[in-house]
Amino acid sequence: MLVSIIIPYYKKQNYIKKTINSVLSQSYQKFEIIIVNDEPSKLSKNILSSLKKKDKRIKIINNNKNIGAGESRNKGIKIAKGKYIAFIDSDDLWKKNKLKTQINIMKKFNYNLSHTAYYIINKNNNKLTLRESRNLNLEYLKNSCDIGLSTVMIKKEILKKDRLFSNFSTKEDYYLWLKLAYAGEVFHYIKQPLSYWRKTQNSLSSSIIQKLIDSYKVYYHFENNFIISIYRTIILSLNFLRKKNNDYRFL
Repeated sequence: MLVSIIIPYYKKQNYIKKTINSVLSQSYQKFEIIIVNDEPSKLSKNILSSLKKKDKRIKIINNNKNIGAGESRNKGIKIAKGKYIAFIDSDDLWKKNKLKTQINIMKKFNYNLSHTAYYIINKNNNKLTLRESRNLNLEYLKNSCDIGLSTVMIKKEILKKDRLFSNFSTKEDYYLWLKLAYAGEVFHYIKQPLSYWRKTQNSLSSSIIQKLIDSYKVYYHFENNFIISIYRTIILSLNFLRKKNNDYRFL
């Protein structure tokens, strides 16, 4: 059963090789890797071309201009051949049994979606904290995005034309998770930590102001109401602070 692994790439030359190696070393080997190069530069093309030589299952899509992680993932989804799609960002890592564990559980219970616990690591691969979650439906997702993108596996058949990532700078994944939740899907939770999310100082996802702006955009898309969208953005932010506070329990 083929899994399509989609990786948007943008200025992660210090990490992409480790990311690819963590995918290639998976105990489950029936996959294709689709790297969408969102950095139109000679350097990025050289780096990715070199990686492509490591395995014939690696495909490279070069964007003509920077279009963002969400739109880049959408391009990967459109050409993906797998029954399942898994996402990993170009500086994150997977445990060796990540794919095998998720596929076995999803097949056994006929899940359309699953996500897992994950570790947060720094630039030196040191563990900072453990992020845990639960089964998530629309009720929970409206208030808090407790899904690590690099932990998600999804059946391709449920990704319709109107169920794709947004083009926002951040929260592009949260937009899709809500789209799926509004359609009645549940993100089934696997308690094992199977991924490592890398926290870096210059990542867009670390920009608090941008997150607030994009959170409001996401909510306004679904609610079409200024007051409700502001309210939900505040609740989301408070829950984010709660998660940050709980992080200190781990180490």
